[in-house]
Formats: sequence, C-alpha cells, structure tokens
Amino acid sequence: MSRRGLVSGGAVGLLGAGLARPALAAGPVPPAPADIGQVENGRVTFPNWKGEADRPSPPPPAPLPPGKRVGFAVVGLGRLSLERIMPAFAQCKRARPVALVSGTPKKAQAVAAQHGIRPEAIYGYGEFDSIRDNPEVGAVYIVLPNGMHREFTLRAAKAGKHVLCEKPMANSAAEAEEMVAACRDSGVTLMVAYRCQYEPYNRRATELLRSGELGAPRFIEAVNTQVQGEVDQWRFKRAMAGGGALPDIGLYGLNAARFYSGEEPVEVFARIHSTPGDPRWREVEESIAFMLRFPSGLMASCAASYGAHECKDLRLNLQKGWVAVDDAFAYEGQSLRLARREGKAERVEEIRLGQKNQFAEEIDHMAECVLSGRVPRTPGDEGLQDHRIMEALYESARTGTPVSLPPAGAPDATRGPEPEAN
Repeated sequence: MSRRGLVSGGAVGLLGAGLARPALAAGPVPPAPADIGQVENGRVTFPNWKGEADRPSPPPPAPLPPGKRVGFAVVGLGRLSLERIMPAFAQCKRARPVALVSGTPKKAQAVAAQHGIRPEAIYGYGEFDSIRDNPEVGAVYIVLPNGMHREFTLRAAKAGKHVLCEKPMANSAAEAEEMVAACRDSGVTLMVAYRCQYEPYNRRATELLRSGELGAPRFIEAVNTQVQGEVDQWRFKRAMAGGGALPDIGLYGLNAARFYSGEEPVEVFARIHSTPGDPRWREVEESIAFMLRFPSGLMASCAASYGAHECKDLRLNLQKGWVAVDDAFAYEGQSLRLARREGKAERVEEIRLGQKNQFAEEIDHMAECVLSGRVPRTPGDEGLQDHRIMEALYESARTGTPVSLPPAGAPDATRGPEPEAN
C-alpha cells in the first residue's frame, strides 16, 4: 500500500475498527470518592489527593451555623476595630458581630450597615449597660484606649457578658486585679487579646524551644519599634495609655519571653530614654530597653521604641541552634527560620506554615471557651502578671538598679490549656 493509500484508506480503516482511539463510555462518568468526600461528625472531609512529596491540603472550614455562634459586641470603633477586628469576623467560625458600642453615632451606623448589624444594636457609651437586655450579645470585645478597659470590663461583667479585652489589660496591676475579681465574681470569662499566642509561626517557634530539639534556650532577643507621628493621639496621654512604648509595643517582647519559655522572670532591669524637648514625650516614654532573667538561666533582651523605624522581630539562641521569627509581632507576614549544625556545615531551614488571621484565631478561641466553659489560653491572670512585671521595669528604670521578683509556681501558671487546632 502506498503512503497516500495508507493515509486515505488504511488510517480510516484503523479508526473504523476502533484501534486508533478508545470508544466513548456511555453516559456520564461517576465521580470518584476522593472527589466527593464524606461527612464526619457534621463536617465534610476529603481524603488526601496529593502525592507524598507535597503537603496535604487543609480540610474545608467547618463553621458553626450563624445562630449558634457567639454574638460579640465590639466596644470602640477606632482604627484597630475597623481595619482588623471587624474584617476578621468574616473568617471566624464560632463568632459573629451582633452589636456595636461607639461615641460616634454616624460612624456606628455606617459600620452596622456594612456588617449586617441591626440599628437597634448600636449603643453609645452612656447606654452600654443596656446590653444586658440583648440576648444576642454573649460577649464584648473591648477595643478602647487602655485607660478605659477597667471601666467597661466591670460594666460588662455586671451585665453578665463575657469579656475579651485588648492588651495591655489596663493601666496598672491594681486595675487588672479588680477586673479579674469582677469577672470571677460575676461568673463570666475574661480573656486578654494576646493575638501572638494564637499565631501559627509564634506557636511553632514555641514548640521548637520547648521540645528540647535544639537544646536548652539561652537568650531571647525581641525588638518592636515604630515611628509615631506628631499628630495628637491618646497614646501620648498617660491617663489614657498608662505609659508609652513599654505597655503598647514593648509588652509584645515581654509576653513572648514568658509564653515561649513558660517561665516567669525572677529579676528585671530597664533603661528609658525620651528625646528632650519633644512634646510627644511629656507624659510617656519614647524608648525602653530591658532585660529579664529567668530561673533556668534563660535571659531575654527586649527593646521598644516610638522613635525607630519599624521592626518586629524575635530571635531565640539555643545550645544547638537558633530560631528567628521575622515580623513576629506584626499583624501578618511572619516567617520562620532555624539553624543547626549538619556535619561540617551550618544548615539553615525555612519553615512555611501559611498565614492565618490572628484576630480571627483569638476571637474564635474566646468563642470556643464561652461555648465550652473552658479557661482561655490567655485569661485575665496572664494580663495581670504582665502588669506586675511592667511596674517592676518602671521601678528599675527609675532607680537604675535591677528589681527582683518573687518566684512563680508551675510553668504556664497564668495560662489556660493550649488552643484547639483549627
């Protein structure tokens, strides 16, 4: 057969005989079980469809039905509430916003319309106590200047509502003690919004420190700096802020050293500097550097400033390696590296975990604690302990000498159980 004949006749013959292509199946092909998934305990799950070389995909979200989620009243509609907290509710699985408390009615009305909150569930500060009559509100999230935390925590406890309070918890240890007592006596949950304790990269670094995989920890270095503008704001007023760089951003390094190690410091030392003649620092400090010494021999060196370019990094130095968490205290963008010996070489690894919304994680944890009656990972006692240490740091800066602290009890004595994995 010629080539022309093969093309014109032979190939057609082969096709006609069904040898060049498979016959089409009759009717639609049923989906495979891996594509359908299954329902287990009320949630849909899928088997892993990836090969061993790749990470398995996470399971689908399993949010509670809206009517079963904990309803939150957001108290204060400043930048943090509107830029971070209200958007975070869209990613929450156990919580939803149902009420707003604000001193600016027009702003509150606009926000309520954006988030589907009923106009009747908008409260002014003066009428805050009437939230006791709103059954949709199970908890309040207090996002006010620090000097107002105590008042609204006490009022919320009296109204029988659980309290999630932004950090720092108050303006002083005495105020924090009063808040803890009020919530305890009213039988409501009090949680402090230490978002970094719920953030995946900080949690993984904590696991690395505590596992002993890299030996005993020796040093923690934490830096949290930013440049505050000259515009008048509540952070420059001691009555509203309780202090300057220390309670606002220095608290991150202080709290991280405590929750990473599980220990409490037995001695602290601090130095403060504020640029002379700058009106911003008439009442609060611009910069602080401080050290914490722990019973195990671990030492933490922390720095915070309102006058240095933005840096929010943390580093752990251990016997057998180091761990670095870049942007550890930022709202997003964390990364994690660790180094250790590999034969005659230094091996540096990067661990990629994927980002999660820290605010959604902490809000959902609070909601889960309300629903289950469990103690939060960061209860009021956690915030109270930080205030006691900050007061010792201010005393050290004032006197120029180290300040000793009483020994603490068991590790993580001020914390509740670890959050459930989402």
